Amino acid sequence: MKISSEFSKYAPHYNSYNIIQNRVVEKLLSHINEKPKRILDLGCGSGSICRAINWEYEHFSGVDFAKGMLDLHPKSSKIELIYGDFNDDKLFEKLLTYRYDFIFSASALQWADDLDRVFGKIKQFNAPLALAIFTANTFKTINKTASIESILKSADEVNELQKKYFDAEFEVVNYKLEFESTREMFKYIKRSGVSGARKILSYKESKKLLNEYPLNYLEFEVVFIY
Repeated sequence: MKISSEFSKYAPHYNSYNIIQNRVVEKLLSHINEKPKRILDLGCGSGSICRAINWEYEHFSGVDFAKGMLDLHPKSSKIELIYGDFNDDKLFEKLLTYRYDFIFSASALQWADDLDRVFGKIKQFNAPLALAIFTANTFKTINKTASIESILKSADEVNELQKKYFDAEFEVVNYKLEFESTREMFKYIKRSGVSGARKILSYKESKKLLNEYPLNYLEFEVVFIY
């Protein structure tokens, strides 16, 4: 299953399960001193950034590759929603015909096929930015317990790539999200979309992981680029 399909499938549950993503959005916006009027949100999802903005803007462009998420996004005459994939050069060709005062991306760019290339495209906007990207230490203990190699980049790898394109502040933040049971924990993973649609464990392996996972919380690591 494509990641976009997975996000669309669980879109109706997403706003109930994106607790960490909301913390990420809150932190991103806390670093914004100006109040940009023309905003681009790459990987806008169901609209966490848009809902959290508390100033008047002229135009908000939200891009996402999951139609189910765009259906949940706030709508208004000032909001333009674009069904597109930031892995597609044609999308950036279209977006670069616009002028933006600020570029946001919260919890999306970890799914870039080629983050180096996407950073290069974002650089072409020549606009201030605030980006948040989940890293390989997300679900670190789950991956270790199940002998799974993360498909996400490490914080150091993301930092090396971003330094090629941006003169930016770089920060690594770790979050923990506690659960009453491992079953609730794994339900969260499935419905929040943060698993990246990977179904690499058999039923037997999944049950074993459920029984052997040693923590009562999930680990998340997020890098912030300002």
